[in-house]
Amino acid sequence: MRIPRTPGPCAPGILCYNISMKIGYPCINRGIGCTANHTFRLASYSEERLMSTVSENLACLKSILEYNLEKGLLFFRISSDIVPFASHPVCRFDWAGHFKKDFKNIGSFIKKHKMRISMHPDQFVLINSPREDVVERSIAELEYHRTVLETMELPRSAKIQIHVGGVYGDKPSAINRFAERYAKLSAPLRKRLVIENDDRLFSLKDCLEVHKMTGIPVLFDAFHHECLNNGEPLTKAVLSAAKTWKKGDGCLMMDYSSQEKGKRAGNHTRSIDTRKFRKFLKEAGSTEIDVMLEIKDKEKSALKALKIIKNG
Repeated sequence: MRIPRTPGPCAPGILCYNISMKIGYPCINRGIGCTANHTFRLASYSEERLMSTVSENLACLKSILEYNLEKGLLFFRISSDIVPFASHPVCRFDWAGHFKKDFKNIGSFIKKHKMRISMHPDQFVLINSPREDVVERSIAELEYHRTVLETMELPRSAKIQIHVGGVYGDKPSAINRFAERYAKLSAPLRKRLVIENDDRLFSLKDCLEVHKMTGIPVLFDAFHHECLNNGEPLTKAVLSAAKTWKKGDGCLMMDYSSQEKGKRAGNHTRSIDTRKFRKFLKEAGSTEIDVMLEIKDKEKSALKALKIIKNG
């Protein structure tokens, strides 16, 4: 269940946050002894290899979700490698049909326990690329992600997050090209897609412009906003992004991290800075959000964040 907090002290010296959120982490659990993103080299591809790998990945995904439920972590990003080479021309196997029961069972578990799911394709997915071959491969990859979520029979609040793409020397043209390509995507795929602000090219302001042109929800990345912004304070930024999400989309999804000390700008921290996270909670205000912690130690930091939300 969600964790609702009310303003004011919940006990002497302990501050409760006026916020409702699910906490999650992406793709990998570092403690349970298995990963749901096994893959193999393209040169080793065979239907038998694919089936055994997907079977292993799905079994581990179920174990991760069971662990998350036990710990109260109700937001999770499923790895794009759950079905290796699914969007590649080499794969002609009906993996969705073959594993339909397994996917549906996992989806039923997710829905029963009111968990939130997302997916995030790799950076090579660029639907605003000037190259048609890149666009075709990008759309194929996005349709694969859509198929995963729909085979699980998850609602449209289970999202696929992407970046706007490249600037290619002309940001206005790049934005227009994204809007044009987005309009041509299948309706089921458009219902799943969200865009996030990045740390170098497309700020929250740019993403809000894309939203006005397309209606696509904006996933707010707090760390990217720290790296690239137009002076918007965090509270205003969160509210602006939240307004782009319709009822069927669920509440605003956010990515959260902070800078790793001594590393290049934009490098995600290894472990959560609890002082900064408390500050973030105060600045985020009462907006309903689900927070994905893009932090390197994964579930360890997620558990620390959950403890802060519960106990102040």
